[in-house]
Amino acid sequence: MIPEDRLLSPHTGWTRTHWEALADAQLTAVRPYATDRHALLHLPGPASRNGRHSDGLEGFARTFLLAGFRLAQSGDNDPHGHASWYAEGLTAGTDPHSPEHWPGMRECGQAKVECASVAIALHETRPWIWDRLDDGVRQRIVAWMTELLGSEVPDNNWVWFRAITSAFLRSVGAPWSAPDVDHAIARTEAWYAGKGWYSDGGGTGGPLRHFDYYSGWAMHYYPLWYCRISGADVDPALLPRYRARLRRYLADAQHLVAADGAPVHQGRSLTYRYAMLCPLWAGAVFDATPLPAGRTRRLASGVLRHFTEAGCFDGRGLQPLGWHGEFTSIRQPYSGPGSPYWSSKGFAGLVLSAEHPVWTEKEEALPIETRDVRRTLTAPGWLVSGTAADGVVRVVNHGSDHAFGDATASEADDPVYSRLAYSSHAAPDSTELSLNDPLDSHIALLDAEGRPSHRRPLTRLHLGVRTAVSRHRAHWPAGPVPAPYAHDPAPNFRTGPWITTASVLNGPLEVRLVRVDGSVREPLRLRLGGYCLAATEPPDVHLLPQPAAWVRSPTGLSSTVVGLRGFDEAGIATTRDANAFGPHSATPWLATTAEVQLGAVYAALVCLSGVAAGPGAAETVRLEVCYDGDGSALAAVTWPDGTLDNVRLEPPS
Repeated sequence: MIPEDRLLSPHTGWTRTHWEALADAQLTAVRPYATDRHALLHLPGPASRNGRHSDGLEGFARTFLLAGFRLAQSGDNDPHGHASWYAEGLTAGTDPHSPEHWPGMRECGQAKVECASVAIALHETRPWIWDRLDDGVRQRIVAWMTELLGSEVPDNNWVWFRAITSAFLRSVGAPWSAPDVDHAIARTEAWYAGKGWYSDGGGTGGPLRHFDYYSGWAMHYYPLWYCRISGADVDPALLPRYRARLRRYLADAQHLVAADGAPVHQGRSLTYRYAMLCPLWAGAVFDATPLPAGRTRRLASGVLRHFTEAGCFDGRGLQPLGWHGEFTSIRQPYSGPGSPYWSSKGFAGLVLSAEHPVWTEKEEALPIETRDVRRTLTAPGWLVSGTAADGVVRVVNHGSDHAFGDATASEADDPVYSRLAYSSHAAPDSTELSLNDPLDSHIALLDAEGRPSHRRPLTRLHLGVRTAVSRHRAHWPAGPVPAPYAHDPAPNFRTGPWITTASVLNGPLEVRLVRVDGSVREPLRLRLGGYCLAATEPPDVHLLPQPAAWVRSPTGLSSTVVGLRGFDEAGIATTRDANAFGPHSATPWLATTAEVQLGAVYAALVCLSGVAAGPGAAETVRLEVCYDGDGSALAAVTWPDGTLDNVRLEPPS
């Protein structure tokens, strides 16, 4: 965990030299795990569902991407021999008679992912690797890549693996696929949600709802790098389009990082860690950023330093599966020991010369270091609240859940997508229990056996500056919930009444309101969970008769829930080894002891703060609720500073 005195962080002072040294350290640390001629990297850790052979290619390709960025401006100055080391791996990996040969695209779908990284790395190191390879080796690389052309890929960011590969093949005079490129461009247009945001693919119906870091480290990165590789061959309309969208995206994305460099913990593939810096660097590379050069480096260096100081490299200098340190529960079935090295994308800024302003300008403070931040992210349906007093970023989620069906198709909740709130300093528990019993940052109806309902899919009803409202139909899985992306059959669901949820934000405080409507066939109680806090040591926990529950971690962070209306029970759930932020985690919660009343408004104050903001904060918040003629509930929240916010909770039509 980050020491308490680093919650608020001064400028990093990191220079390009720091970045180059860390890149070299990572590249040399993985070498002991390579096969004899370096074509496969068998890093320690649990295998992915793709198997050891595929994982070995993944380790090579993702570290080769890092080498590509490292060598882009310094290929002739290569004291560690990165170019020759990876050239030997390319030679052996594409030799079908070598015991180290790479899996082909037809036998291993994951090879399609890694092919794009190999293509980008070869482009960035063209004078020092590609141009110096024997013709036979170049022909074998082309033959291996060509298998990807026209092959089937999932309808998401994978379409760009084919397009990137085609761009490289075209650049070396090899066969390529124009339909693959056209398809990637067309699908990307379909997934553009406006305001700079892309959904990573979409479901079978309804609005776009697949929002996470893939919007930046895939959907912005690959189209722009396609233009970079294609050069004069690219459609002249593409680059201005992609630049404008990235500029708008970065205006939002900069606010998803805390003052100490901690990114908001949300979405899948989080073991890629600082890969989320990729669009930030792309903004500088393509002159597609609204950020001053000094702020770009401050943001990038702050994130990288955050992870290095939090233990993302183990004693061998390797990146294990995890977030800070090793935490294998974070992985998806496609994650192998080499997967964390997609973090290499976070070093894309090394393709810029040492004289570029991002490396020479003085670091500039982030907005959250000087003032509170409040921002509405329209595309994903998020409200962002960052507070200068503690440097913490919070996101309330009323629009994104990564559902694959339409609004009527019940799905089990995914902890990293379906929660009501996410933060830079709190994470949902990631265990089988959290899949089947969602609690943290969640609202559920408890059935007669105490089983909680699920939220996904949700429907956005309102998104303002400080208020947001969404609705979902409560549903209970009839059997165990499988791990996301495990391809196990999903359970059937039993549906119940509708739940309308509203958030009203003011700094670190959120008034969370709930109403339940529809028919009820059994007694149901209501439960509301706050932020889950985790640390290396057990947190302090407090229960008060208000009702209220208060968790305070050794780092000084506190998570609080206080009943304002309708709740009469409080508790704290503690877990071990279930959270990416530390082995000891705790979640405060509220509930009703009596059966929930249809149409009634229930309310709680929810707070995550690094300054004193315990249950006493509720005494300074005033809530009034009334109803109009159509049955809508009108809630008025008056804050300590006198600010008044109004929000409407309407019954379903």
